[in-house]
This record gives sequence, structure tokens and C-alpha cells, in this order.
Amino acid sequence: MIRTARLILLLALLPGGAAFARAGTATNSLVWQVDRDRVTADLRGEALWPLLEDIAHQTGWHIFVEPSAARNVDVKFSNLPAAAALKKLLGDLNFAYVPETNEASQLYVFTTSMAAATQRINASAATKPVPRKRVAHELLVKVKPGTDIDALAKSLGARVTGRNDKLGIYRLQFADDAAMETALGTLKTNSDVTAVEYNYILDPPVGAQKIAKAPAGPVTLALNPPGDSGRVIVGLIDTTIQSLGADLDPFLLKQISITGDTTVSSTDPTHATGMAETILRALAAQGGATSAQILPVDVYGNSETTTSWNVALGVQAAINGGATVLNLSLSGTSDSAILDDVIQQAIAKGIVVFAAAGNQPVNTPTYPAAIPGVVAVAATQGGQLTSYSNFGSFIAIALPGASVIYLGNQAFVVQGTSPATAYATGIAAGTKSGTSLTWAQILQAMQQKFPVPQK
Repeated sequence: MIRTARLILLLALLPGGAAFARAGTATNSLVWQVDRDRVTADLRGEALWPLLEDIAHQTGWHIFVEPSAARNVDVKFSNLPAAAALKKLLGDLNFAYVPETNEASQLYVFTTSMAAATQRINASAATKPVPRKRVAHELLVKVKPGTDIDALAKSLGARVTGRNDKLGIYRLQFADDAAMETALGTLKTNSDVTAVEYNYILDPPVGAQKIAKAPAGPVTLALNPPGDSGRVIVGLIDTTIQSLGADLDPFLLKQISITGDTTVSSTDPTHATGMAETILRALAAQGGATSAQILPVDVYGNSETTTSWNVALGVQAAINGGATVLNLSLSGTSDSAILDDVIQQAIAKGIVVFAAAGNQPVNTPTYPAAIPGVVAVAATQGGQLTSYSNFGSFIAIALPGASVIYLGNQAFVVQGTSPATAYATGIAAGTKSGTSLTWAQILQAMQQKFPVPQK
């Protein structure tokens, strides 16, 4: 059967700034980056219907399938355009993609004819949160003071590959998943262990897009000499950061890296560079000068993704570095008790934490935004929630989801709840550095000024 020619992938018509990820096990994963028109997959024995539910969830498409259609998917590829990705994912099945501008686009999957694709993929299943991918063969544990973690690991047949003795948290690596699952059951009953969980992988950050005509020029801001006390330092927990240029680099403190040295080969801005400039743009909007500075903490290294372990260490490093407010423009669907604990300790010290609500348009919680005490930020456009922004009762405020940034003389735009979070952080930091208001007063005012629109 000849594949239908009506495959017109106008993904630029879909909402930008959304990067979604799905994984069911340590080996099965699907990452559909809508804004970049790139798909990465590693699937073994994936049935057709769960696969289509996953695609519907990540893209927002309305998908119809011929009831008799069936396929077990065994593919592995990286960074393919959506058209090529669909061909590999659907194999010998026929499909037709129908783009729409004012409503959800449609995908028809069939064996005989497009008209036979009458069964709608379950909408409720497509709006469930995506199971998070985890690092293979690894567990994170938190133990009581005085516990001999090395002896405990040895008794389980594990190696300690990461440790923070001050916090009592450790990363254990096992020979395989079977050994890990056995150890998980054992650790849950160990009285010296206060928490044990998988090492979850968070969503990859959204990339910036080049634009020819920028609606805003580069950030112009002067640094007032920070005082010895009462300094406002933004802990930017993100990717590695690039130079912002001679005028803005004084706002950056020396970067801390959790993963070691990072090599940046791309001439496009990293995610951290975009978030730092967005924070500074928010500061500049409040006046021509500020004493607030940014402490970049790299938790990604050379990887496209980060883990709950790296983020927990990054948060602690920012706290140790003197951060008074944290920007977490990252998200995932799995709650990490160990990361929760580190963030709760920060909040108990009076540190304000802003986190992105996520770029999957569902009302289920995302983390760390949904951790109690964290200020979860959604994205708006024209006073309404964007089509890609998460929503729900855990979200506190909503700000514009697009930011113009510069690297050299080239302008870029970055979209998503990430820049919305950076705007919120910059507004809060600028207000704190320029007034005598308390953090509580600042957050109350922001909730009134930036309420969450109804979805």
C-alpha cells in the first residue's frame, strides 16, 4: 500500500516552546520537541495504541485510527524531523496528517483507507501525565545520621556513585534493574533509610529560535555595587551559561558546575543564557540599575537532560553560594522526596523558589513547581494562558511566556513556562533589591498583579 501523499507537517503552526518527554521504562522513551520539529525515540515492543496516546499527549493532535490497525514498534533514532519520525514509528501503516490553524491538527492512521480511521484515540488517556524516564540501575537514598552508607551499599551489591554527607543523600548504582528493584524493596524496610526512590530524568529544556526582526533591543542595565549585607542573589539552576557580553557579565557570579566541565559548541544561546537575560530584562524594566546578581549553577553538563539528583545538588550548591531566591525553569512529572526535602530546607531559610509549571497542557502537578511552598509559574499570551502551558490548582502566578534574548548581535526568542518563570524571578529580585518590602509582601503583590487566567 502506497503511503498517502497527504502528509503535510506544518509544525510551525503548532504552539512553540513546548518540549515534551515520555518514557515507560529505562529503555522505552519518546521525546517530541514540537518547537524544534525534532523527535527522539528508543522503543522496544511498544504497542500501537499506547504509542498513539503518547503522541496525542505530546503534540495536542486529534488522532484517529482504523480499529483493526496493529503494530509493535521497535525503533531507535535521534533528532529526526516529525515526518521522518512518523514513518519509522508507524512502519507499514498508512497515515495522513492534516494541519489546522485554529484548532487541533489531525492525524489519521490506517491500513486500508483514510475513511476507515474512525476510532478516536482516548482523549482522557492522552491528557494523563507522562510517566517519567529514570536513570537505569540507579536509586537515590537519604539515610539517618551515623549510617555507614558504604557498608549499606556493599550489602546490596551497589556502588556509591554520588554523595552529599552533609545532607545524608546518596546515589547508588546497581549491576542491572533486577538488582535495583530487589534493593528498592530492602531499603524501604530499612529503619536507617528515610527516603529511597529512582533517579528521575527531567524534561529537556526548550531551545531558542532565531528571529530577524526583534520587537525589543538588547538589555540595558547598570550594576549598583552590591552591599555587604542584604544582597539579592538569584540562584539560576539550569544549563551551562555563556558570556552575556561586557555590559551584562558583571551581573553574573562565577558559575558552579555539578557535573564537571561543560563544552558549548553551538552558537545559539544555551537555556541558562536565555533565562539569565530574561531575568535581567525583568530587572531592567524596573529601573536603569540594580544590585541584584545571578549565580549560575549548571546541573545539565553536556547532557540534554538532567536528573532529580543533579537538581537537588544544584539547589544545595546555590544555597551554599549565598542565593536568596532560586529560579528553576525546569520540570518533570515525578515527585522526588529527596529534591522536595532540599527545597523545603531552602524555603525554611527564607529563600524564595520560583519553578516552571511545565509545557504540557494538563492540570496534573509537575515538579518541582508543585512542591508546597514553591511559587509555580504558568505562561500567558495576550492575557490568556498559552495553549501549551500547564494549568491547575498548584499554579500561583502566570506571566508572559516569550522572551527576546541576544547572543552577540543575533536576536532569538525563547518560549514556554521557563521564560515566564525567569520574568517572575527577575521582578521579585528587582523589587527586593530596590525596596524594603519583605518577600511575603512581594509575593502577595505579584499574585494580585499576575493572576492565573482560567483555562
